[in-house]
Amino acid sequence: MTAMLHTSQDVKLIFYRPEHLASLQQFQLPKEQEKFTALPIEMLEVATEGQYRIVIEHGSNAVGFFLLHAMERVKEYSKNPHAMLLTALSIDYAQQGRGFAKQGMKKLDQFVEENFPSCNEIVLAVNYRNVAAQQLYEKVGFIDTGRRKEGPRGEQWIMSYLITVDRCRR
Repeated sequence: MTAMLHTSQDVKLIFYRPEHLASLQQFQLPKEQEKFTALPIEMLEVATEGQYRIVIEHGSNAVGFFLLHAMERVKEYSKNPHAMLLTALSIDYAQQGRGFAKQGMKKLDQFVEENFPSCNEIVLAVNYRNVAAQQLYEKVGFIDTGRRKEGPRGEQWIMSYLITVDRCRR
């Protein structure tokens, strides 16, 4: 049996829509991942103004989810007034290992340019013990800022990604 290859065209980032609810309710994470992130359904219940619910879609399936924040909380992570905060990234356990998180994160430049044109930086906090997430973020261009923040599960590394979309390509 040949493994199915996925290209980045297979994955897109879109704003949450009500038709995503059923699949997001089915998301599962292994216990070791639950320590570091939240299930999408938990984030949908607490979404507030300035938080944007983003779905990672493969075909018409919601395979991943995260939040982008444009609110006062961002100032805890960056002094840049044009930064947004990324939180709660998760990929449904049944879909893990297929590159969807990496493909989704590689789409951030274009998604942010199209939907948040004043944003030029994405920041996030990743637990120092969450090596898999650190490696993912580094592979897609996030850098460790050297700043640290105490989180509910220990030290958080603050990482930054500068938006570098070629604004002349259109």
